[in-house]
This record gives sequence, structure tokens and C-alpha cells, in this order.
Amino acid sequence: MLDASFFTALALLIFLGILGYAGVHKFILSGLDARGAKVAAQLGEAERLRNEAAALLKSYEDKRKAAEKEAADLVEAARAEAKRVEAEAKAKLEDFVKRRTAQAELKIAQAEQQAAADVRKAAAELAVKAAGTILAAAKGDDAFNEGLKQVKTQLN
Repeated sequence: MLDASFFTALALLIFLGILGYAGVHKFILSGLDARGAKVAAQLGEAERLRNEAAALLKSYEDKRKAAEKEAADLVEAARAEAKRVEAEAKAKLEDFVKRRTAQAELKIAQAEQQAAADVRKAAAELAVKAAGTILAAAKGDDAFNEGLKQVKTQLN
């Protein structure tokens, strides 16, 4: 019973007793506690950083959504402005065409009136010449000149 294994086990127990008496177990436990506290602090910092990153991501997503909405609003406003400008240009073009048509019709009417006046004038001159020829042959130059003056005063 008192063989080498017994003495080895006894030496181990004595050594462990000396270590326990010297407080080595407290030193080991405080080292393990410090290491646990350090790991817990690192875990807390990692959790805080993760929450901060999630808040930053949400903030950027909100900004992206707001920018997309603003861009869509700008596109819609541009489309509405383009439609308004198109309608305004169409109305201006229609007004321009109406004014040009009215001007052309006015010029045509004036030209017709001028042509009619020219035709009447030419007919009156021809009638005066014919009457002058007829009167000259019938009466003489004095009567012709007097009749010609009366016709001219009546025509003017």
C-alpha cells in the first residue's frame, strides 16, 4: 500500500495544500475574473457599435428614401411644367395663326376693294372719254370741256 503511487498522490495533495494556503487560487480566480470582465466589456462595446451602425444604416436608408421621393417629385414637377409650357406654346401658336389669318384676310379685302376702285376708276375714265368723244362730235370743244369739268368734280 505504500508504493510510489501513494507517495506521488500524497506529494500532490501537499503541494496543492501549500498553493491553497499561499492564496494562489485567489490569484488565479482574480485573473480569470479580470479576463471575464475584459471580455464582457468588449462584448458591451461590440453591442454598442452594432447598435450605432444599425442606427446609422437606418438614417442613411431614410435619407435615400427622402432623396428618391424628392427626385420623383422633381421629375413630376418637370413633367407638369413641360405640359404647361406645351399648352402655352400651343395657345400662342393658335393665337399667332389666328392673327396672321385675320391680317391676310384684311389684306385680301383691301386688295379687293382697291381692285374694285381701280376698275370703277378705269370705267369712269373710259366713260368720260367716250362721252367726250360723243359730245365733241355733237357740240364742240367748249361744251365738252364744261361737261368734263362737271364729271370730274362729281367723281372727286
